[in-house]
Amino acid sequence: MKKWFVLYTKPNQEIKVVDDLNKMGIKCYCPTTKVIRQYSDRKKKILKPLMPSYVLVFIDEINRNDVFAVSGVVRYLFWLGKPAIIREGEVELMKRYLKGVYESVSLTNFTKGQLYRISEGILSGKTGRVIETHKNKIKLELQSLGMVVTLKLQAV
Repeated sequence: MKKWFVLYTKPNQEIKVVDDLNKMGIKCYCPTTKVIRQYSDRKKKILKPLMPSYVLVFIDEINRNDVFAVSGVVRYLFWLGKPAIIREGEVELMKRYLKGVYESVSLTNFTKGQLYRISEGILSGKTGRVIETHKNKIKLELQSLGMVVTLKLQAV
């Protein structure tokens, strides 16, 4: 049965490892974000891994050693003496979160301390307390998840 395992890679080799694993037919995922780098003569958008030196691979337990054929792979991440396994739902949640854009958020009449229920996106149904409001942002404290999220008003 296939599971999501966590690979530790050499520094700055995550995207290359993902490309090589895909060429071998191994399903893998490295969450990335686009950042703008300022060089002396230009600005450039580059992909930057959100989890430096980590790549998630979806593979059978008996085929785990196949990934070591790729240069840049160091080892598996272990937890409690066993290879760390990520649940399928958590990987899908991460993918949706990185694609998610929260729309239809009205930022009028919010006051600090007011409760707000998120109606769209992966956090839909969660209720949070308003911490801060800005021109086009609202910060909510979601006590049920132990986190603070920022919602942005998207220009449509």
